Amino acid sequence: MTTSEWKNYRVDIQDGVATVLVDVPGEPVNTLSRETGAEFGAVLDALEKDPAVKALVVASGKKDGFVAGAKIEMLRDVKDAAEAAELSRDAQAGFDRLEKFGKPVVAAVHGACLGGGLEWAMACHYRVVSNDKKTQLGLPEVQLGVIPGAGGTQRLPRLVGIATALDLVLAGKTVKPKKALAIGLVDESVPPALLLEVARARARALADGEKLRPAAPGVVDRLKKDPQATLQKMALEENFLGREVLFRQARKTLLEKTKGHYPAPLAALEAIQAGIEKGMEAGLATEARLFGDLAVSPVARELMGIFFATTALKKDNGTADPSVKGRKVESLGILGGGLMGSGIAYVTTNAGIPVRIREKDDAAVARAFAAVAGIYDGRVKKRSLDRLEKLARMRLLTAGTGWEGMERVDVLIEAVFEDLKLKQEMLRTFETLNPKGIFATNTSSIPVGEIAAASAHPETVLGMHYFSPVNKMPLLEVIVTPRTADEATATAVALGKKQGKTVIVVGDGPGFFTSRVLAPYMNEAVMLLLEGASVEDLDAALVGFGFPVGPMTLLDEVGIDVGAKVAKVLHGAFGERMSVPEAMGKVLESGRLGRKNGKGFYTYGDPKKKKAVDETVYDVLPGGRKRKRIDREEIAQRCVLQMVNESLLTLGEGILRSARDGDIGAVFGLGFPPFRGGPFRWIDAEGSARVLERMRRLEGRFGTRFRPAPLLVEHAATGKPFHG
Repeated sequence: MTTSEWKNYRVDIQDGVATVLVDVPGEPVNTLSRETGAEFGAVLDALEKDPAVKALVVASGKKDGFVAGAKIEMLRDVKDAAEAAELSRDAQAGFDRLEKFGKPVVAAVHGACLGGGLEWAMACHYRVVSNDKKTQLGLPEVQLGVIPGAGGTQRLPRLVGIATALDLVLAGKTVKPKKALAIGLVDESVPPALLLEVARARARALADGEKLRPAAPGVVDRLKKDPQATLQKMALEENFLGREVLFRQARKTLLEKTKGHYPAPLAALEAIQAGIEKGMEAGLATEARLFGDLAVSPVARELMGIFFATTALKKDNGTADPSVKGRKVESLGILGGGLMGSGIAYVTTNAGIPVRIREKDDAAVARAFAAVAGIYDGRVKKRSLDRLEKLARMRLLTAGTGWEGMERVDVLIEAVFEDLKLKQEMLRTFETLNPKGIFATNTSSIPVGEIAAASAHPETVLGMHYFSPVNKMPLLEVIVTPRTADEATATAVALGKKQGKTVIVVGDGPGFFTSRVLAPYMNEAVMLLLEGASVEDLDAALVGFGFPVGPMTLLDEVGIDVGAKVAKVLHGAFGERMSVPEAMGKVLESGRLGRKNGKGFYTYGDPKKKKAVDETVYDVLPGGRKRKRIDREEIAQRCVLQMVNESLLTLGEGILRSARDGDIGAVFGLGFPPFRGGPFRWIDAEGSARVLERMRRLEGRFGTRFRPAPLLVEHAATGKPFHG
């Protein structure tokens, strides 16, 4: 064997096969950059001239990853659309050369093969992947506001078909090895230990002229094997009119889903269509042009900002001292196995950590087990987990009606009712059993310091505020008091990350960050409702702004009674600014709790019927059923400015550690539109002076609830942005 070393590559040549291992130095994962691209071209030059080399295998020198995509910093730093388009054309040319390389090239993929990594693999002549759960393939570029720019929009539909390519690219989906093999994205899937051996064997076979792929079956054979899929493909992909219908329907669906806020999926659709209708060369030209335009767009800028913020949070231990290490959590206790408790149990057992739940009676214990098992069953049904894996993880869960086992847990998460005395009682009991354990409350509004007042060890008490449903919502808000020890904070942050959460650490106070900034947003929606706005207009205005659901739908989902309890706590802390109109009490008195009792602002009951406003709710509100038309732009601005202004107050008071954390908390926890970047990035984009002017105008109309935060006044005066 002969070996040659390059900066980003190691090349081993044995028995006529050159194995090119991509290994970007000093980085945990391989990414594509101008440097790696240029150097790969030089590697190809050398191997092309080497008569001893008959075939190539491209693999990764990293333990658990192939290539994770392009280096995002490279995209962030482009000066204009022309430079970004040139980046795309250079990458296209590099992979075009690879595809036309005179010697067979086999991709050996283990781990993440995403974006430019998959474009690289698709340009190879044969693809072998490991059947490991770490291996995933996809083109997720639309999630960063751009499109595949190295030929991905052209090669993917030619490999897997138009409809499948649209499904993957337009949503930025990833697939596991089994699915990749089934759709024709890869040629073989083998155990990780055999990956390189099989790839080298296939490379030698190709060099010897063997045909490793069977001839494409004819129409008759395809009809025999899968008549429905064959007829569908013939109708939609293999004739001009069918393709027109396919692309038109895809565009309609995209616009319904994105409301026009995200241009990248539409651009990807345009590039794919250009390639199918006008040929590869035209498709690549369209891809490069659109990639260039998107890379410098405001949406891409904000989505990349979120990417960099979440990447930074992954390295953050939640304290001012990066050297602080948390305790190793080998077991977790949970008080309460209801909606929140069972969700926390799921994400913890899924991370491989044993969980012990305490519930009030045997029936509640059974419900907790059933709730956790139900989430796993859903994954088994979707084939993202097999039954043996489900059973193994369920074995990590135990439960009972006593405190047995809680003396051994490293962390106890309390998820009981929002009652201060009950939470303090739970804390005192736990500390008598386990004086060294960390006690975390899942309260959404009660100050942690008030709960910790009952503790003999307040340095071990903090908040871990999860969002419902816990198995789907990505955010965890860790709340620390002035007495919480850094070790406890770092432990909670590390635990949250292991549970798969994006974690922000905030200071203690009523409502913390997320509940506190949500309250004035919801209150303003209620104020507008009492002014005569319709439920439909309120929800449509905020969905139009970019929120996934409107405030009235959200209130129904959370529970009108729960919202009232949180509002009461915040009103007590902040006074008139957080007051809830008395008329909302009449809504509760009419028996409306929201979706959970099938009676709220909307009608529930028949899942086949489209959700509709329950007109009878207006009977208990001023103005009755005769609603007033309020401009949706005003509705959106008033609600959003309340959330934004409260975010500024929390930053000014030190509840937030940074504007970055506020943006992530609002986007991942409250549904603030990602394409707007979060409250602070939105202010930067709008301009502090303009936002201040709007607040002053509204303060003149509605009084103190629109009084601008001092931090907004300061930034408007200096012009200083919240993000440099």
